[in-house]
Amino acid sequence: MEETQASDEADPRTTRLLDRRKQLTDALAASPYDPILYLQRAAVYSHLAYPDLAAGDAYRALLLTDEAQNESFEYHEQARESLEEYSVTLVPDVLRHGALVEDADAAIADRHGAQHGLEPYSVLATLASARCLQVLSLSLLLCGSLKSAYTFCERGLAVVPGNQDLLETKGYIETVARQRLSLGPAEDINVNHLPDRGVVRREVYPWNTHEPDRFCEETLSFLNKNLEAVAPKCSVRVSTLPVLLEGESVTDSYEIIPTCRQLGLFAKEDIGPGEIVLQEYTLLTANNRLKESTCDACGSALPPLEADSQAVSCPDCYDTVFCDAFCFTQAQEKYHPAVCETDVDSIAKDPDARDIDQSLYLLLLSRLLAMSVHQDIHPLDFKEIKYIWGDFVPTKTNDIDLSPNAGPPPEWTLPFSFKYNIELPLHVMEKMDIDIFATLPEHDVWVFNTAYAKFRGTASARQNPRDGRPDLAAVHPYWCLANHDCNPNVSWEWGGKMELRAREKRVLGGVADGIKAGDEILNHYCDVELSVQQRREWAQGSLGGWCMCKRCRDESGESTKHEINRTTKRVVSEED
Repeated sequence: MEETQASDEADPRTTRLLDRRKQLTDALAASPYDPILYLQRAAVYSHLAYPDLAAGDAYRALLLTDEAQNESFEYHEQARESLEEYSVTLVPDVLRHGALVEDADAAIADRHGAQHGLEPYSVLATLASARCLQVLSLSLLLCGSLKSAYTFCERGLAVVPGNQDLLETKGYIETVARQRLSLGPAEDINVNHLPDRGVVRREVYPWNTHEPDRFCEETLSFLNKNLEAVAPKCSVRVSTLPVLLEGESVTDSYEIIPTCRQLGLFAKEDIGPGEIVLQEYTLLTANNRLKESTCDACGSALPPLEADSQAVSCPDCYDTVFCDAFCFTQAQEKYHPAVCETDVDSIAKDPDARDIDQSLYLLLLSRLLAMSVHQDIHPLDFKEIKYIWGDFVPTKTNDIDLSPNAGPPPEWTLPFSFKYNIELPLHVMEKMDIDIFATLPEHDVWVFNTAYAKFRGTASARQNPRDGRPDLAAVHPYWCLANHDCNPNVSWEWGGKMELRAREKRVLGGVADGIKAGDEILNHYCDVELSVQQRREWAQGSLGGWCMCKRCRDESGESTKHEINRTTKRVVSEED
């Protein structure tokens, strides 16, 4: 897993924008129910080329405009009071976008007869709502989340019919949709067929203060002290790995290739073939089946639920079952009270086949949030993910040219959808009775994205033997420190505890003689029986770039030679 530090120095404009972001973030801490502040920060994110974060702020602002206009909603008073701080005769600049004020005035007059019959805050709420829908539709288009972009655009046009900005955005969405769906100019666009998965920037955000110095002596000492309990014959050291590439490259044939530094596991002493290298327990698990006989804590299969069974049910929510008293105690101490007697367990369960991966990552995030709330620790400070590198790309804030027609730049590698990156995480927190506005520092969209990046590079998954669909996932922080290689020297099995064993037979090279002291532990995160093309496509989605291990480079070179020979033979045959 590659670790690259940002090298671009921010220009003065970027510095001003980052300073403005901090000012607005501080202001939101003092006034967390103010939709105007969220919209102002969304504008800053847009200028910094973070359309996903802009969409996140616009969505929170949209929820607050709904709160302000409905007296029965939980945060009505707070949202109303925030809007009453502004004057309807001096509309904030963030709402003066094109002819939006005039369009909103006309829509309000048409709907209510005369504006003076409405409370000023209600007029501002309607105007702010329309602006939120503008930002959401354009930002989600830029992320490639077309279905959600189109839906919000239609909602916006229902609020301010004829608004030119929304009509232009709708036109852009339809143009991109026709390209991606290969539709002709006369064919109708079915919103349900629009793609909703895009990609966004996968980076350590400039304001993220939770990412540690992973190579310093303090970090290595901490990791090695904890590693002793799970892998006594191993140590954490700095490793040198080939740099992941964005796609096909002539460097496959180079003897010397670009490398980077990364943490890795190394044998401190000889480890024999078949010997256990690591055994690790984690509570950061997920199960996307609604009614599955697995332990809520560790994910292992439950023992038979008979009179003398070791299984333990939560006394307050009987549907939650643990495989034994140890898991029950761990859950009660670490996370379960945050979700006990809620219906969080029904969210993202039994997903469509196309959403399986997203559902598992969302459920891992949900478990992390439950642990965070119950233990009062910031989600990114948990040792389960703090020291994991999320295969981040270098931070870029100056040279990204966003165009609705062009789509997301190719270097954006974190899969994104409005539903799984913004809507459902907030829904999970509401089910947990968390104030999604007052807890912004712990629950901002960039926090979710950072966790997702770490999950995607390191989470293990297990397939259900009945249908072969992945239904269980987990993050084992020390297991994932063993770097990926397509010719690994260990194999792994997850059954309550993650277990690494020294291979008795390598994928290449046949019978193995164990792992020698000083050798790096080489793990595998994908099916090493796949072809080199399939392995590299997996790495592109999960690790952010093509795998450049020796096996992949060698096999890619052989494939290229074969294709060249095949093409040459075909050309010669045609000439004959």
